[in-house]
Amino acid sequence: MNSDFWTFLAELVASSSVIIDRPRRSAHPRNPNLIYPYDYGYLEGTTSGDGQGIDVWLGSGDRGQVTGVVCTVDLHKRDAELKVLLGCTAQEAQIISEFLNGTERLRCVVVPRPQS
Repeated sequence: MNSDFWTFLAELVASSSVIIDRPRRSAHPRNPNLIYPYDYGYLEGTTSGDGQGIDVWLGSGDRGQVTGVVCTVDLHKRDAELKVLLGCTAQEAQIISEFLNGTERLRCVVVPRPQS
């Protein structure tokens, strides 16, 4: 991916507050069998394709550091979204991918930020 993409995304994150609305180990509001493996929320004051804030996953590292993105396709909602990984290790990104791909009508790919 173009380095400008990662620079712009980092600037967007740096200028936004992160709101956690689904803490680690909490259940999905419509599917109590889905338990979030990491904190999940959004960037306040931003807008994603679904009209809500840009979604973020927070890992164990520096939560201000963009470490990748997750691209999802949701057949239930009939949309596609970009979710930002903040401070996620490769292992945490893999667990997030397994969590999202474990649902019946949603699939994702993880795109790690290239190392500079």
